[in-house]
Amino acid sequence: MQLAQLDEEMRYRLLVEAVTDYAIYMLDPEGRVVSWNAGAQRLKGYTPAQILGRSFSNFYTEADRAAGLPARALMTAATQGRFEAEGWRVRRDGSCFWALVVIDPIRGEDGSIIGYAKVTRDLTERRAAQQALEQAREALFQSQKLDAIGQLTGGVAHDFNNLLMVVMSSLSLAKRRLPDDPKLAQLLDNALSGARRGAALTQRMLAFARRQDLKPTVVHLPALVGGMADLLARSLGSMVQLQTEFPLALCPVRVDANQLELALLNLAVNARDAMPDGGRLLLQAQEETVAVDGHLAPGRYVRLVAADSGSGMDAATLARATEPFFTTKGAGKGTGLGLAMVHGLAAQSGGRFMLQSQPGEGTTATLWLPAAAGDEPVDGPARDGATLASTRPLRVLAVDDDVLVLTNTAALLEELGHTVLQAGSGDEALRLLDGNPAIDLLVTDHVMPRMTGAQLIAAALQARPQLPVVLATGYAELPPSLPFSAVRLAKPFDQAALAQAIAQAVAPR
Repeated sequence: MQLAQLDEEMRYRLLVEAVTDYAIYMLDPEGRVVSWNAGAQRLKGYTPAQILGRSFSNFYTEADRAAGLPARALMTAATQGRFEAEGWRVRRDGSCFWALVVIDPIRGEDGSIIGYAKVTRDLTERRAAQQALEQAREALFQSQKLDAIGQLTGGVAHDFNNLLMVVMSSLSLAKRRLPDDPKLAQLLDNALSGARRGAALTQRMLAFARRQDLKPTVVHLPALVGGMADLLARSLGSMVQLQTEFPLALCPVRVDANQLELALLNLAVNARDAMPDGGRLLLQAQEETVAVDGHLAPGRYVRLVAADSGSGMDAATLARATEPFFTTKGAGKGTGLGLAMVHGLAAQSGGRFMLQSQPGEGTTATLWLPAAAGDEPVDGPARDGATLASTRPLRVLAVDDDVLVLTNTAALLEELGHTVLQAGSGDEALRLLDGNPAIDLLVTDHVMPRMTGAQLIAAALQARPQLPVVLATGYAELPPSLPFSAVRLAKPFDQAALAQAIAQAVAPR
C-alpha cells in the first residue's frame, strides 16, 4: 500500500510514531498517558506497556510533584491555551535531563477538554553548552576587568612611587642636617615610617598589577613556614590554632621568598578576621603535575593551601575578593590589597591563586607555585643589610623628567660624595654625555616621555660602551634589549639602595 493511499489519520499516526527526537504523546483530562511514540520511549525509557494509563507526573522530580507543578501545568494549558516551560524531568531509570515541555489542550466539538497533547524535547546538551559559554564569557569579562584595574593600579603606584621618593629622600637628608633634637628626630622618624608604609602599599598595588620587582629563588616551603611560625602565631592570636601539614619529601618551589612570606601573612590575617571567636588555620602543601590546564602551563607545581574554619564568603563577595581595594572590613581595618597582592604574586611567578568559600564553611586559599629544578640551591628570604656601600667619588649624570625626584636624587648622590650633572630628559642627557667625556656613571629613570630610560641607555652605550649605568624604576617589566650590564634600582629607593646600585654598576666585570 502506498503512503498516499492511507487516510489522513493513519498518515498522522505514522508521522508521530516515526519521530524519535521528540517525545510526543497524549494525556487524558486527568493527566494519564493514553498514547506513546518511539521518541517518548527513547527519551524517557518507558515502553508503552510500562507507561500507558499512568500519570504523567511520574516524569517530574519529587520536589516538583510536592509543589503541585504537574497539576498547575495542566491548569495553565486549560485556562491559557498553552503551557510551555523548561525544567528537570526524570527518566524511568531515575536519571534526570533538562527538558523543554509544551502542553496544548485538545477540545471536543462542544469545546470541552478531552485531553492534552504533550511534546517534550531533551535540551540537556544545549543547556550545558550555553552554561559553558556563559562561564567563558564571565571569565573573560573578569580577566579583562582585572587587567584594566591592574593597568590603572600600576599607573597610580608609579606616580605614588615618585611622590614617596621625594618625601623619603627629603626627610632622610633633613634628618642628617638638622641639629641634634630628640623631639624633632622623633617627628622625622614618624614621617619616614609613614612614607615607608606608603611604599609598602604601592608594592602591593604593583603586586596586583603584576609589575612588582620579584627576586625569585629556590624556597623550601616547610622551612619558610617554620621560620615565620612565631610571626604567624602572633598575627593569628591565641584564639586561632595554627596547624601545618607538609610531606617530608616536598620539592622546593621557585618564588620570591619575601613576597611569599607577605602573602602567607596576608592570608593568615584574613583568616583571623574571619574567625572572631577563634578557630583553626591549616597550612598544607602537596606536589602535583599538571598536564593540560586552561590556567597553568604543563609541568610540576606545589599546591600550597591555607584553609580556615571561619565565617566564609557568599558568591558575590567571593567573586570580588581579589579585586584591589575591595574589602568587607570596617573603615581603617583593611586596604583591600591583601588578596590582590597574593593573586598578583602567583600570576607573576607563573602559578595561580584560587579561592573557594561558602557562608559558614570557611575559606580555602590555594597557591599553585612552580616546582624548582632539582639541582638548584635552596635559599631563604633575603634580609636587608645595614652597611652602606661605598665607592670612589664619581662624576654622575642623573636623569629624571620629574624635577622633584631629580633634585632629591642629586642630593642623595652628593651626600655620597659624588659630583652630579642633572638632565630632565633623554635628549638633554645625550647632549650632556656628548659634551662631558669625564662622566663616570649614568643614573636614569625609566618611565619618561619621548625617550625611556632603557632607550637612553641603549643610545648612551652606543657612544660609550663601557659606561656604567643604573636604571631606576618601580616596574618589574624591562625591555629584553636592556644590556646585561645595566643595574636595576627599585623605586622608591633610599640612599643605601642607591649606594649599593652604584657599587654594583662600577664593579669590575
